[in-house]
Amino acid sequence: MMTKTRPETSGRKFAKVCNILDRHERKPSRLVPILQAVQEEYRYLPQQVLTYVATALDVSPARVYGVATFYAHFTLEPKGKHLIRLCDGTACHVKDSVPILRAIQKRLGLDDRRKTTPDMLFTVETVACLGACGLAPVVVLDDQVHGQMTPESAVKLVEEVLATEVAR
Repeated sequence: MMTKTRPETSGRKFAKVCNILDRHERKPSRLVPILQAVQEEYRYLPQQVLTYVATALDVSPARVYGVATFYAHFTLEPKGKHLIRLCDGTACHVKDSVPILRAIQKRLGLDDRRKTTPDMLFTVETVACLGACGLAPVVVLDDQVHGQMTPESAVKLVEEVLATEVAR
């Protein structure tokens, strides 16, 4: 059995990635779970890390990038500390999810192009369905589901998080 070698690193820059690779025995067949673990660690897939993973697994960077861009749950863009997902599926859309999105974006100084605040505190995304149609319109903030939202209640959620952050 051939042992994968570690690519050269500058200091401990990729120590966390090395640990992830080691947990998955540096097997190319474990690329998806490796990328999942990397994204959990960094909250996105940094380009340098993708290149490092490709070298460590002895696969082409194109293969790693292809997997990273094929699956919708992977992201190549940094995400904020708090993730706000707004459902824009049919049930939520017909119950006016768009004004909720606009209210959140306005409060955070975001728009459809800029999804993450400059301080990296919030990222706002729309999703096709959150699977909670009976609670429409739905916002998920840091994995907590909030149903029957209004623009005012959504902004209040943001304000509560901001108050908590200021208190820290």
